[in-house]
Amino acid sequence: MAELLLVRHGETEWSRNGRHTSWTDKPLTARGEHQAAVLRPLLAARPVGRVLVSPLARARRTAELAGLRDAGVEPGLVEWDYGGYEGVTTAEIHRTRPDWFLFDDGVVPGPAGHPGESPEEAGARADRVLARIGPWLADEDGGDVVLVGHAHFLRVLTARRLGLPPAAGALFRLDTGSVGRIGTEHGRPALVAWNAAGSPVVPGQHGRAGTAVSV
Repeated sequence: MAELLLVRHGETEWSRNGRHTSWTDKPLTARGEHQAAVLRPLLAARPVGRVLVSPLARARRTAELAGLRDAGVEPGLVEWDYGGYEGVTTAEIHRTRPDWFLFDDGVVPGPAGHPGESPEEAGARADRVLARIGPWLADEDGGDVVLVGHAHFLRVLTARRLGLPPAAGALFRLDTGSVGRIGTEHGRPALVAWNAAGSPVVPGQHGRAGTAVSV
């Protein structure tokens, strides 16, 4: 079977500051663009067959810089709707809800059009994305399937792909500009590599990336 590669977008100002970012479409920082660009050799080493990307600009720019061409836009790959916690840090939420944890508790309602999502709702959306790509993953000759999106939703999707409840996404930390890889073992989905990033620029190479970490 083909393997599933999950790419989190590069750094934005809000991700750097720990602010929950779903529909607010912040651009990549200079560091975020670099994180995306150094993924190019890592992903070029894979037999990529299909690419889907979140409609948000930070994800689409990451796919472009990482060399992922002909990406289809998948609305279901948008980040977890944080509702009233959009733009708010975990530390700020803990001032009034000291035991709050996203993967267990979800969020509070936000402005019109953004009621927020519970873990179960995020999980149901991940299941729909997985149903769409299921035939591609079953095609042994079709190449890897790459999804470019956002941290918390990709973590939920990982849990669901592995047959775990949505809350188990908490176990899969995914940094900006990093890649996770889900393959199979004995016909069952299995984690193969996780949170891999491209190599940093090596001093003296005038901005060229070094050898990528394998995924």
